[in-house]
Formats: sequence, structure tokens, C-alpha cells
Amino acid sequence: MTVKRLVVLYEHAPPPNAERIERLADTVYVTGDELARALPGADALFTWRTLSTAVAGAWPADRHAAPRWVHVGAAGVDNLLFPALVNDPDVVLTNSRGVYDQPIAEYVLGLILAMAKDLPGMVEHQRRREWRPRDGERIGGRTALVWGTGPIGRAIARLLRATGMKVSGAGRTARTGDPDFGTVHGPATLTAALGGADYVVLAAPLVPATRGMVDAAVLAAMKPGSRLVNVGRGALVDEDALIGALTGGHLAGAALDVFAEEPLPDGSALWDLPGVIVSPHIAGDVHGWQDEVAAIFLENLHRRLDGRPLLNVVDKRTGYVPGAPVPGSA
Repeated sequence: MTVKRLVVLYEHAPPPNAERIERLADTVYVTGDELARALPGADALFTWRTLSTAVAGAWPADRHAAPRWVHVGAAGVDNLLFPALVNDPDVVLTNSRGVYDQPIAEYVLGLILAMAKDLPGMVEHQRRREWRPRDGERIGGRTALVWGTGPIGRAIARLLRATGMKVSGAGRTARTGDPDFGTVHGPATLTAALGGADYVVLAAPLVPATRGMVDAAVLAAMKPGSRLVNVGRGALVDEDALIGALTGGHLAGAALDVFAEEPLPDGSALWDLPGVIVSPHIAGDVHGWQDEVAAIFLENLHRRLDGRPLLNVVDKRTGYVPGAPVPGSA
């Protein structure tokens, strides 16, 4: 297959291997504001600006003028699951699955340790030059429920289990004997699992079935004094209900890397609530991640040109890569 014209949607800088990409295709770099003018007639689109919402608005009305291949530099593809792309059988969508698994797992472990040991409080006491010895909490022996059983959720489960935590998963289909989760809870046992977990970790992608899945009822079912960690997508959670659960004292805290609106608005109560850690959607960002994402795209570009099967082809109906462990399912 040919890729004569490639559009790269970027924000601050092109991919680190831009010169190698340019040798293979006529490459145009655009920002979100420029995308609508550049996209018609392109053979492929690389969304290097992974969280951009510009693609849906810029997609050509004439399907024959739209790219036949779209690659996203993220694992989640929720920003690209708009009808014109999803319903066009000739458009192939690929993602960067595999790059972020271990970094996000490490970040989740760090967040759990930070909450258990009250590291934010310790830093604040240091800033005030206050010497305040106090007891922390163990995480060994504590229970974690990882909601989302795909590659990222599995990496989280393996790392938490290595610390001595008791880990299980949550998905659409219940099963036992899972190599990473042991038990995966389905809808029938989810409420009981929530009630027994000290930490609930959200690692599911955002698709119609998961949007708003953590609502007031789910939060009420969580164990009193437990904590929520969200490294999936902000829209998985009803933030107003979460604020209510935190201010009312039902939950002891939350560590949130993703939000319904990003950047998190200045007026959000989440900034100042005790026991809440806010981070700017950086759980998967480690030194070298850009090189890894760019390498996946370059490999797929070679495959596209050679007529070979692409890596990480997403089923546009579900938002998942078939053949991979699916978040929230068997």
C-alpha cells in the first residue's frame, strides 16, 4: 500500500524520528487549528498529539478524501471513536499499546505508597519546618481491586502483588485462576469486591460501556476509609459524586491522574480536598516514552508500505485491540 501523504498532528515538537518518517512519505506537520485544511487527501494520520480532540471536527465530510489509516500515540483511542471514522470500514485505526504498561504500574504503586505513608503531608510539614513524627500504614496485606484487566491493568496487578498486596480484577466476565489477578469479578460480585477493597484502581479505557461507571452507587459500595486511584480516563468517574464521597468522609482519599476536563479547572474542589493527590495526566510519561511511541509508528509505516499486517489494530466497535486481554472483559 502507498502512503504518499502523511499528516502528523503535533503540539510542541514533531516525533524524534521525524527524518526517518519523512524518507518514507511526504509528511506535513500541523497543529489542531491547521488540521482541517491538511487532512483532505491524506493517506494517513499520525496523532502525535495524543489527547487532541481536533480530529473529529477536522475529519473530511467526503469519506473518499479521508485518511485510510490513523495511528494514535496513546493506548486509549476514545478521542477517535467518532461515527465517521468508526463506521467507515476502509479506515484502519492503530494505537501504541505496550508503551505505557510498566510506567503506569510504577506510578500507581507510587501513588498508593504516597497515600499510605502520607508523603504529601510529610512534604508540607517539611515546608513549614515542622517535626511531626507519626505512624504510616502498611500496604502489604491490603486489598487492591484493579478495574480494567487489559495490559495496563495486568502490569499494575503484577507490581502490587509483588509488594504483598492482595489483588483481584474487575471486568464484564467473572473468572478464577487468572495468572495476574487470580479472581476477576463480574457484575454479580462487583459490589462485594468493592466493599472489601482498600484501594480501587481504575485502569479501563473510556468507551460507551465504561463512561461514568464509577457513580454515586459504586462509591457508596466502596469500603469506608478506602481510596480511589484513577489512571484510566477522567470520564470514568462522576466527579461530583466523588467529591461528595470525599467531603462526607466515606473515602479516605483519592489519587487522580485524569479528569473529565483537562487541565483541571481552577475552581474544582479536587485541588484542595484533604487526602487527594492531583497529577496532570502523566502516569505513563517517563524518559524515553516518545522514542518508543515513535518507533511503533515507524514500524507500522514500514508495514503499511510493504503490505504487511499492522501492529495494534483496534476494533473500532469496542475500542480494544483484538487478541489482547480486553479491559473489562474475559
